[in-house]
Amino acid sequence: MEMALSRGLRCCQRVFSWIPVLIITAVVLWSYYAYVFELCLFTISNTLEKVVYLLVFHVCFGMFSWTYWRSIFTPPATPCKKFQLSYSDKQRYEMEERPDAQKQILIEIAKKLPIFTRTQSGAIRFCDRCQVLKPDRCHHCSVCETCVLKMDHHCPWVNNCVGFSNYKFFLLFLAYSMLYCIFITATVLQYFLKFWVGDLPNGPAKFHILFLMFVALMFFVSLMFLFSYHCWLVAKNKSTLEAFSAPVFVSGPDRNGFSLGLRKNLLQVFGEDRKLWFIPVFTSQGNGHYFPLRSQSSESRNPLLANEDMWDESDDGSEGSLVEDADPSVTIEMED
Repeated sequence: MEMALSRGLRCCQRVFSWIPVLIITAVVLWSYYAYVFELCLFTISNTLEKVVYLLVFHVCFGMFSWTYWRSIFTPPATPCKKFQLSYSDKQRYEMEERPDAQKQILIEIAKKLPIFTRTQSGAIRFCDRCQVLKPDRCHHCSVCETCVLKMDHHCPWVNNCVGFSNYKFFLLFLAYSMLYCIFITATVLQYFLKFWVGDLPNGPAKFHILFLMFVALMFFVSLMFLFSYHCWLVAKNKSTLEAFSAPVFVSGPDRNGFSLGLRKNLLQVFGEDRKLWFIPVFTSQGNGHYFPLRSQSSESRNPLLANEDMWDESDDGSEGSLVEDADPSVTIEMED
């Protein structure tokens, strides 16, 4: 009975979690109707102005829709099998009742993995629910019920975790949302004023255009603050979680532990090919399991190089090397 009730509650939660997405979709579809039909087709009389507005609007609308789609439907990246406990290690861990001994078991396993961060107490970060050693910057999402690589936050407006696999898409979604709103505001303004002072006749278009102006401006202001915050996070190479709680390393907490300088921080999110920066295709560097550290300075501290042979091939050939996309350099030079 309890199990059935629990499944029913989870099912209801999944259904209700789509409500914010449906709200955004409904507002955007209404804005499309109000702009294309009520403004461009029924209100604007100048043909050239009408054509230019429609062309630019559909470019903005298309890029907004594309980035929003990718933000919603890109699955969160999760730790690969290398970070799961083997059967023997799991047996050892579960049979050991002493916390100190369990901690030591995890430390021994972590020596074979590219893990540098620790808990506040200095222990290896381990997820009891997913039964994995957490890679650096990985956190468990209670909504998605899984560990997410480079987790930033769970966003109800995209009904998805924003993390390594879709953080670029989320940033572009914010940027194109702002562009969509500011374009609507700029082009609707003159007709908003004409309706406001009575230069244009009353009709259905008046309500749509007046309301469209207010909604676009309101969303633009809200998005501007959120986008500015995430630009700052990218520049500092932080996630939202890391901005609130500094990652802990063997040497202690370091708020800027992953920051490599502005240029390298940007490349880590957007990739080397600048032609693809503004297109919602995945170009982020690495694979989400390993991130270069600002303080790395010796090969002996890097388990990736100390156990290089272990990462040449995966257990089943499907995971590949965990560090094949990572920066092969161990020493990180800070940029001015």
